[in-house]
Amino acid sequence: MTETSSQKPSLWRRYLGISLIWKLAVALVLGVVAGLIFGPDIAVIQPLGDIFLRLLTMLVMPLVLFTLMAGIASVSPKTIGRIGGKTVAFYLITTAFAMTVGIALALLISPGVGLDLPGGTEAEEREAPPLAEVLTNIVPDNIFGALSEGQVLSVMFFALVAGVALSFMVDSDDERLAGMGADLRRLVDSAVELVFILIRGVLQYSPIGVFALIAVVVGETGTDALLPLLALTGTVYGGILVQILVYVGILALFRASIGQFFREVREPMLTAFVTRSSGGTLPVSIQAAERLGVRKGVYSFTLPLGSNVNMDGTAIYVGAATVFVANVTGTDLSLTQIVTVAAVGVLASIGTAGVPGAGLIMLTMAVTAAGLPMAPVALVAGIDAILDMGRTMLNVTGDLTCTRVVAKTEPGMLAEPEAAADTARSDGADSPPQT
Repeated sequence: MTETSSQKPSLWRRYLGISLIWKLAVALVLGVVAGLIFGPDIAVIQPLGDIFLRLLTMLVMPLVLFTLMAGIASVSPKTIGRIGGKTVAFYLITTAFAMTVGIALALLISPGVGLDLPGGTEAEEREAPPLAEVLTNIVPDNIFGALSEGQVLSVMFFALVAGVALSFMVDSDDERLAGMGADLRRLVDSAVELVFILIRGVLQYSPIGVFALIAVVVGETGTDALLPLLALTGTVYGGILVQILVYVGILALFRASIGQFFREVREPMLTAFVTRSSGGTLPVSIQAAERLGVRKGVYSFTLPLGSNVNMDGTAIYVGAATVFVANVTGTDLSLTQIVTVAAVGVLASIGTAGVPGAGLIMLTMAVTAAGLPMAPVALVAGIDAILDMGRTMLNVTGDLTCTRVVAKTEPGMLAEPEAAADTARSDGADSPPQT
């Protein structure tokens, strides 16, 4: 009897064992059904949704500070070299372009226009400060003030500078300084793990928050909220298609065979789409890189780094979803706000790519930095899993595009693709996939 009862998992354990994608999907459907059944009376559960929004906002500042510091400090200034410089430049430039694509398409399609959320989510009209003032204010005069006031760009600037300084400390020839740097990096890494645990806890609560907020919205607006969400989904996937065409152009510029490339990378693309994990797709991506003829000296750096830094798909999602939030709240985004959102998206990609729910966290950062209300973010969270499949696929495709391009520019790092494919396939028949 004791043995049987000990083997039976508790209700909470069973809940934790369910994939988040299914929990959010069920929450979305139940929220719509509850809103249609109870109508405006469902507003009684609004506090459950407000708690979810406050939890997301609470995590933004510590997440920005610690993950960005840890990400920068983990790269040695002495060992990056040519391959590292090219890889980082490629990832940051394509992420910035992807963010621009997401924002531009959303401004063109205008998802969310005409949808009015209950609860006074309209943003107050305020004059946007000049761009020069925004750039100046990126440098904080008081980091603690920036943290308490939620100044995302200022905190990012401090984290970048502190991360570079910490990297130099760890690599110092002075043993005393290197020892203190190692201790400090362990402390920062520990803080990152603490934040990740908090994020996992918030994500376990997210289905309740999503259910409450969507139920209230549908209860107040009927089915009017569903069409804008379809428009947002179409916008994000349209941006993904545009970015893939950009990759095709880059590959053609470096004289890569487009047909050969997509034949070899279709497996990791499909794996990423299904699993929604760049890290989980890494072994499949490595095999694809070998079939493309890329040497280990390149892909052993570009692919692991890309799975944690390259976020082109997420950048499109964040750009489009931020415009969606602005449209729902009736806000006309100024040039300053657009530039701020783009900067946050690009810089945040350095530290948050490996975080569970990274897209939702980055969207929270962007919305906070743009000074927009958080309530519409819950609507986006309800369809986040659908968007996550496409953006993860794009992230992995970008990783392999960068790998192929960097290998082409490095002497001796690219073999003949046909021979490499034959070798990789024959090796794969006799041995397990590389990890």
